[in-house]
Amino acid sequence: MIRLGFIIIVMALAGVLLSGLAAFRVHDQELVIDSIALGRGVDIHASLVQERLSERELLARVASGLFRAPSVIKANMLQPLRSSIYAFKTDFVLASWIARLQPGELPAARAELAAAGFRIPTIRNFDDSPLDPKVLDKPVDVLMDVEPRNSVTEGVTGRVLNDGPSMGPTLTLAMSDGRPVASDPTTLIGPGGPVGLVLAAPVMQEGSAAPVGFVSFSYELGSLMLANDDLSLFSVALKDPRKVDTELVADERGIVTARPLIANKAMAIQRIVSFGGRDWSLGYYPKTDVTMRAQRVAVIVGTIGLALTAIICGLFGYVSYNNLRLSREIQRRIGFERRLTAVIDELNHRVKNILAVIQSIVTRTLRHGSDLDVARDLLIGRIHAMSNVVSLLSESQWQGVNLKGLFEPRAIPRADRIAATGPDIVVSARAAQSLSLLFYELASHSDEGLSLVGKHPHIVAHWEITGDGPDSMFNFRWEEFNTSDATRRRDSDFGVVLLDRVAPEALGGTSKRYFTEVSYVYELTAPMETVVDMTERDRTEALAKPVK
Repeated sequence: MIRLGFIIIVMALAGVLLSGLAAFRVHDQELVIDSIALGRGVDIHASLVQERLSERELLARVASGLFRAPSVIKANMLQPLRSSIYAFKTDFVLASWIARLQPGELPAARAELAAAGFRIPTIRNFDDSPLDPKVLDKPVDVLMDVEPRNSVTEGVTGRVLNDGPSMGPTLTLAMSDGRPVASDPTTLIGPGGPVGLVLAAPVMQEGSAAPVGFVSFSYELGSLMLANDDLSLFSVALKDPRKVDTELVADERGIVTARPLIANKAMAIQRIVSFGGRDWSLGYYPKTDVTMRAQRVAVIVGTIGLALTAIICGLFGYVSYNNLRLSREIQRRIGFERRLTAVIDELNHRVKNILAVIQSIVTRTLRHGSDLDVARDLLIGRIHAMSNVVSLLSESQWQGVNLKGLFEPRAIPRADRIAATGPDIVVSARAAQSLSLLFYELASHSDEGLSLVGKHPHIVAHWEITGDGPDSMFNFRWEEFNTSDATRRRDSDFGVVLLDRVAPEALGGTSKRYFTEVSYVYELTAPMETVVDMTERDRTEALAKPVK
């Protein structure tokens, strides 16, 4: 079991180590894979945004190059461009023509707007406040035409955009640079409109060094930023490098709002795109924490590894334990068979001894010339004495017999007249068989005739132990009072042999018998080691133990 437990512990440690290594490896791989996927997604998105912005800037350049009209004070300047700008399939919100007019040309511009059917032909400031032409001393930029035309867009024509917070600086920069310029993010088509950019391209006429007007296109920021949906790996933010504290973000519906930069949140990846003559920053915020996700995957892999380790160790332990248990069962069966063989051999030995004793009893009891009736009673009694001692030994699993138990009425005749005294000792099986026959033989001759006083004899059986340790001796004395050589029947030949030779030799001791004036005495002395015989008891006890 200790070896099996050690093996299972080693397997568990190896499984834990492998699970940890696998989790660490998966963690690194997930980090690399997610970083690569995020980087590729950002690069693709940034390139698409730049491509869309380049298309729109190209549209502005083409549109500005198509103007060849001799006069710019017209309200239908976009008419020749309508088919061209729609051919680009760009998602502009509003295309417009902004004419650069001298103060004296404003009445003609008002008349042109009225003739074109615009519902507010008045020339006015960018915020719809009245404009006093008398105070003007330089050219102004007037919105003269829009595309598409509808009830909302027609309301913006006639406005002078020079003082507008967004369009004024944009037009000034486009005129000075001579190329398309994008405005700051602003609300398109009045308050409440979408947030977007206005791209203004200057229009040059032949023989003129200054722009005669501007073609502008308004775009929503959401479409320019290609805002992603819920399934994208990141959210996109647009940032003007000139403004370090705010950024523009678009939600899933494309609605753009401004927010302050998130404190303590580093931008994962940043890309630069060019549009309208300046650079813009695209910031990409991962929607999921790559490190946290890698850790979760690593924990899952580690947990699976530990679970598999537990299952494997459990199965191995179960199978090994069953094999060990089966091996022990086989060893127990083998030990049981060996023990059974030893018990059978021991039983055969004891049965042979008992049969030999019975054979000797029968032979000497029924020898030639014996009285059959007397011999029959003696034979039955002697065999009964042997049967009784075998029963007592069986009850104690052949561990021995209490010496006083050999004086019970079932063991010897007329046991009520015997006073048995002595220490309580347990004699061995071999000694019990010899002593049982000895006591029966003595008791069977104790009732022949009458005593000296006309009564049955009184018998005293006493034993004691003298000495200590290996030199201790067993001393037994049988004395029949009120009897004599004349009143007591002589012992039979079998009895003489048993009393004088068989019993003493079986116990390794000596015996003597004699008459006194009033009693018959039989004395037996034997070493305690043969009477108790611990060797025989230990062997019997070992055979009686259950097989482990």
